[in-house]
Amino acid sequence: MDANNIKAVYFVGIGGIGMSAIARYFLHRGLTVGGYDRTPSELTRRLEEEGAHIHYEENIGLIPIECLDPDSCLVVYTPAIPAEHAELQYFQRNGFDLQKRAQVLGTLTQTMKGLCVAGTHGKTTTSSMAAHLLHQSSIDCNAFLGGITKNYGTNYILSPDSEYVVIEADEFDRSFHWLTPWATVITATDADHLDIYGTEEAYLESFRHYTSLIRPDGYLIVHTGLKLKPAPQKGVTTYTYSRGEGDFHAENVKIGNGEITFDLVSPLGNITGINLGVPVSVNIENGIAAMALAQLAGATEEEIRRGMASFSGVDRRFDFHVRTPKMVYLSDYAHHPEEIRQSILSVKQLYEGRHIKVMFQPHLYSRTRDFYQEFADALSLVDDVTIVELYPAREQPIPGITSEIIYDRLRPGIQKELIRKDEILDVVHRGGFDVLVTLGAGDIDDYAKQITEILTKKG
Repeated sequence: MDANNIKAVYFVGIGGIGMSAIARYFLHRGLTVGGYDRTPSELTRRLEEEGAHIHYEENIGLIPIECLDPDSCLVVYTPAIPAEHAELQYFQRNGFDLQKRAQVLGTLTQTMKGLCVAGTHGKTTTSSMAAHLLHQSSIDCNAFLGGITKNYGTNYILSPDSEYVVIEADEFDRSFHWLTPWATVITATDADHLDIYGTEEAYLESFRHYTSLIRPDGYLIVHTGLKLKPAPQKGVTTYTYSRGEGDFHAENVKIGNGEITFDLVSPLGNITGINLGVPVSVNIENGIAAMALAQLAGATEEEIRRGMASFSGVDRRFDFHVRTPKMVYLSDYAHHPEEIRQSILSVKQLYEGRHIKVMFQPHLYSRTRDFYQEFADALSLVDDVTIVELYPAREQPIPGITSEIIYDRLRPGIQKELIRKDEILDVVHRGGFDVLVTLGAGDIDDYAKQITEILTKKG
């Protein structure tokens, strides 16, 4: 469909974090936006306030009239929607232009300079940091992010006069293969989504192919030590980064009194005296990658220093809800064993000597099946672990795969329990900890407000 003919856009799965960002883009352009999602949420409520027409049952009769013309309505869908979904089948039968979310983003990277962040973990925080660095600078940017930034209260930034677009490049369902980055960071390639890829080799090959999509005048910034063998086109400049080595790295790291400061060593110009707005050690590497993208786009030393200090973080990414001398509560979206390991190590470094309880909700039957031992090993880094019943998301049950297979493999001697979701608040009421961390990509975060209220009353 010719982009000039689009008058309406309909989203099958509009409530997803990535889908909602694109919905906001079309709302800002003044198009009619409609959508279906399974359940109402804070995101869908806000989209409705912004003008989107949303319903919550599979019912073709509820689709806005403007979204029923195949000549003027683009249909965007998420791979998480099942193929038998009634509305999706209706659009397929009636000649509509159906595009995945990633295809729409891919079109944007063909007309703008795409600053993309890919990787098994760290991509939401890194891309959000990069977007903030540029948006508050003289360069500015558009952005489609995988989380709600605390600086802007949204997962979408619109800057019509900027040639740059920051995109979180998602490897799920090979979505990032639709992109044509001008510059991209690859944070990690620890195997994930094996329900899609089957093997680690296929997963790595998907990232290798992604590197071949970078524009010939572009840049690849890859974390040191990955198994990945990049295959960029001729003309692409490749850099490496990490906390302690690579073309971009940190020196003079100081952690203490709730602050983290360091100096950036960069082939594009060193920057001293960087102060992390969200002072957790994992954000040193995230920040290095984000600053590399910002430097490539032309942000100045002072703009980058100011932006790093004023970055407030992302909802559900090391997200502090309670932080008093007696009690700390934070939630984190970590749902891969390496993410959990990094999150726990960061908490232990910040709160050495404190009683830390970790509450984890596994996400997906397939991921639990593939990594149950690795989950148990990561969680066993603390002495007090609560495992919540598994969150299935898009998947049907797999025989023998439950939260219990992680619970059974936790390190001997630690304090542990296995609970249902409806027991979460009882565990919090019972207490016995002074630092609580809730982890997972499922609906455990729906309890964050109530947990915060309980712990605030406890003082």
